[in-house]
Amino acid sequence: MGLVPSLVPRLVKAAAYAADAVRRPATGLVILIYHRVGGRSPIKVDLPIDTFSAQMEALAASGSVMALDEAVDALGRGEDLTGSTVITFDDGTSDFVSDALPVLDRFQIPATLYVATKFVDEQIEFPDRGAPTTWADLRDAMGTGLVSIGSHTHSHALLDRLEPSSIADELDRSIDLIGEHLGVDARHFAYPKALAPSAAAEHEVRSRFRSAALAGTRANPVATDVFRLWRSPVQTTDTAAFFRRKAAGGMRLEDDLRQLVNRRRYQGASA
Repeated sequence: MGLVPSLVPRLVKAAAYAADAVRRPATGLVILIYHRVGGRSPIKVDLPIDTFSAQMEALAASGSVMALDEAVDALGRGEDLTGSTVITFDDGTSDFVSDALPVLDRFQIPATLYVATKFVDEQIEFPDRGAPTTWADLRDAMGTGLVSIGSHTHSHALLDRLEPSSIADELDRSIDLIGEHLGVDARHFAYPKALAPSAAAEHEVRSRFRSAALAGTRANPVATDVFRLWRSPVQTTDTAAFFRRKAAGGMRLEDDLRQLVNRRRYQGASA
């Protein structure tokens, strides 16, 4: 019985891989989501360094990676970014600086880190033993010229569950702390848990940022709404073949099934 749960993600990915042959993936910009690097926890978004390094080496060799700012500008002009890739990270755990950044630097790959500022500012551990990074380390990371910082709210709150006034507080506190400690404007935003926003939340986000990101496991075609950017999460269960398919904008069925599961998983949750 213990083998069944571990087989399910692989079966889902295999089904998504096969489904791409039937439903050809849309083309456009691919935005990848990473969370942790280093393999310090058993969660499926904590990649071993060797795996992450191999993925970055492959993307660097393809010459496909561009910065998020550049991509958002191009999408806003209606450009077709098929064949291009953007790297993003969520949360703000310390391994971003200690483990991921040296790899990004080696291959000269730009990345955007969406920070949940309360965890960094108050040095609160993220779930699943996620040690927070520090403002000083984030300043050093930005000093490489490869890292830009976006907002992931202040407390990682699920904005579709909050009152409008609380939504504004979550966003403004995050923006203010990033500005205070890093000296930059948080131009881009990622919704926690990648959950679609309420109308009130979307209004507040659109009034403060240049872009906003969800999940989606698909490419962003021409005329994409930059406040509804699709992102493809990279996981430990992604084989080299699955990763190549995600980097090409495929594996959408995996996300379709994830959304069905998440409707139950986060029911009643606030963060």
